[in-house]
Amino acid sequence: MKVKRSLCIASDLSELERLHDAVAELGEAGDWPPDLVYQVDLVLEELIVNTVNYGYDDDARHEIEVTLTSDEDVFTVEIIDDGHAFNPLSDAPEPDLDAGIEDRPIGGLGIHLMRVMMDDVHYRREENKNHLTLVKRRNG
Repeated sequence: MKVKRSLCIASDLSELERLHDAVAELGEAGDWPPDLVYQVDLVLEELIVNTVNYGYDDDARHEIEVTLTSDEDVFTVEIIDDGHAFNPLSDAPEPDLDAGIEDRPIGGLGIHLMRVMMDDVHYRREENKNHLTLVKRRNG
């Protein structure tokens, strides 16, 4: 059974709880293993935190659209925001995972987790908005 949930959240970290609840709801509805639901939830949180903290030059309220879809085989997340153009597949450098923790710059691990934990990631810039689609397969 396919389940879909769309949310329009403010560019505020207090909205993360709503996202966690929605991911958990879809994971449960699709009888997804908890470890895979955790991966989707963690990556979504990291990307939203990055968008809120770095995506805008002002303190104005911006809307971020998040659409979650799951069925028995695939869990898909689409994030649409009006922040700066940013393609996490090409604009973010790979973190130096061999460096000691104290030698690493802050940041970059969320995008690394996205690249490692998701089975497919697609980005496009359309009508001055970032569109990022994440795909997690049950048997990925």
